[in-house]
Amino acid sequence: MKEISANELKTWIDQNHDFQLIDVREVHESDAASIGGTLIPMGEITNHLNDISRTKEVVIYCRSGGRSGNVVQHLESQGFTNLINLKGGILGWKRDIDPSLNVS
Repeated sequence: MKEISANELKTWIDQNHDFQLIDVREVHESDAASIGGTLIPMGEITNHLNDISRTKEVVIYCRSGGRSGNVVQHLESQGFTNLINLKGGILGWKRDIDPSLNVS
């Protein structure tokens, strides 16, 4: 499974890299703190396959990287080859990029 660090993702964002960002946490988690992207909770991902790009890189994140890693593996079994897990999830983002995020 491909992974990207929070610092690498921040560089992509700053450089306007063309990619899709997907948050697979629950609504209440996203409401508390978000780094952007499309919210598709893990349990609903199968219903949104057509909303996930197959042509550009797709970074998937959750709280710590576990759920998003499972989603990446599931989607790869569905034929996706362009997925990247955010290593450490939003907690890694908080640690390395934005300590003000309301997530623990």
